Amino acid sequence: MSKIAVYPGSFDPVTLGHLSVASRAAAICDELVVLVSHNPNKHSLFSPEERIALWNQSLEELGIANVRVEALPSGLLADAAKKLGAEVIVKGLRTSADLDYELQFVNMNRELSGIETVFLATEPKYSATSSSLLREVALLGGDVSSHVTSCVAKALKEVKK
Repeated sequence: MSKIAVYPGSFDPVTLGHLSVASRAAAICDELVVLVSHNPNKHSLFSPEERIALWNQSLEELGIANVRVEALPSGLLADAAKKLGAEVIVKGLRTSADLDYELQFVNMNRELSGIETVFLATEPKYSATSSSLLREVALLGGDVSSHVTSCVAKALKEVKK
């Protein structure tokens, strides 16, 4: 039986920090499934389908294997993870504030599904990078190409036009 991990998030857009976490997670499981979610509390720049395409293009651009990208169906992450046969949920942490925020979800997901969550600390060079910050900078005309793959940088420029 293969060990499956899920890496959920809105990823609007996917950043090099997200890709770093995915690459490291994929190295310690048999298959990593990135679950692109829709967060109704956030204003999305890209549709879920566009975010999935950007993930796939970015994975190819960086040569990251062992990762499958899907939309997180409506409903609970715990249910989707169980349905996929996941043994672990992967979350990236940039700061201690991320940990404080995530802990409530970790405990609820474990209660609902029995699935543990593993945190991977982001690389220091990505600790100040968030999708929302990059979206804002890009929409205001700033260059975010050092924080995203070339396909994401191109997509962000296209949105600005």
